[in-house]
Amino acid sequence: MAEGGEGTCPQVFVVDSQANCVSVPSRSKQRWARAGQKFIFLLMGLAMLGLVVEGFLIYNLYKKTEALSLCQNKPNPKTSGLQGGNINSQVGNKESNEIPSVRPHEEQAQQRPFAQLIGSGSPQGENNVVLWVHKGGESIIHNMDYNNGRLLIEKDGYYYLYSKVTLNAAEECSLIQHKVMKDTKAYGNSIELMKSKSLHCRTPKPSSAKGSVGEDLWNSFLAGIFLLQSGDEIFVTLENIQKMLPGTTDNLMGAFMISP
Repeated sequence: MAEGGEGTCPQVFVVDSQANCVSVPSRSKQRWARAGQKFIFLLMGLAMLGLVVEGFLIYNLYKKTEALSLCQNKPNPKTSGLQGGNINSQVGNKESNEIPSVRPHEEQAQQRPFAQLIGSGSPQGENNVVLWVHKGGESIIHNMDYNNGRLLIEKDGYYYLYSKVTLNAAEECSLIQHKVMKDTKAYGNSIELMKSKSLHCRTPKPSSAKGSVGEDLWNSFLAGIFLLQSGDEIFVTLENIQKMLPGTTDNLMGAFMISP
């Protein structure tokens, strides 16, 4: 008992029936929450792995594409040296102000023999050999020679030969033989390279046709490729050479090397 003779009041506890109850999560719900977190982490890991794999594939594709482009742009060793040499020579010429030298194949082409002869005012030679104008006008001879209607070959090789003649076949009928011949050291007789043979008869002209009276012009053209050697002689023969029409443009003979 307390002082003053008064007793202590007993404590009174009041229970509120309206208070909310605090729910404690059960063990099963905690397990499901943990499983969900693990599943989310697993999905995130798979997504990261997919990104890594995709990056690796893209890198490999880039490397292959780069290697392919390098192979396509790789210079040819056979031509790169020539191109580099040309570039270097051009740069060197600009710096040194030197005259550019002629390339080997161009120099070789310039040294190839060729000749063109035009008709003469007096084309009749011995044994029906046609004589030509070899100097002046449109005539030219390079790395070859000429003697009495004959082209003299100085270098071995394949040559393109050609010849054109124009005749006045005023008679009723004339046998015309146009030949390109060759004399060589290997044989004693002349060799026939090309021939045009025809029987040409005079063509009647109407009275209104223009032209000189008693003229009936006819021409023949021969051409071919032949292997010639140094010392060979090429010439043209013509039967009835007296019928040949004199003139520088009506008659031609030529030769030029196409390959050594």
